[in-house]
Amino acid sequence: MRAKMKVIKVEQHETCEILHFQAVSRNSYPADGSDEDNTYANFTPSGSVTLTVANKDLHGNFKAGDKYFIDFTKAE
Repeated sequence: MRAKMKVIKVEQHETCEILHFQAVSRNSYPADGSDEDNTYANFTPSGSVTLTVANKDLHGNFKAGDKYFIDFTKAE
């Protein structure tokens, strides 16, 4: 499964960053449904993910408003 999510908040701490994501959505979409966010919002109308990132090399790479695809693959 693939979700398209937007960073809504980044909490910066001394040893980690906490990233808050929510499923993409808008107040309105084009009538022809051509907006990619519309397609994702149709199948995943709501959702949230919170990740704590301790890898300092990744700190500062995520900004509020940025959008990401998040893939879910079953682990064996």
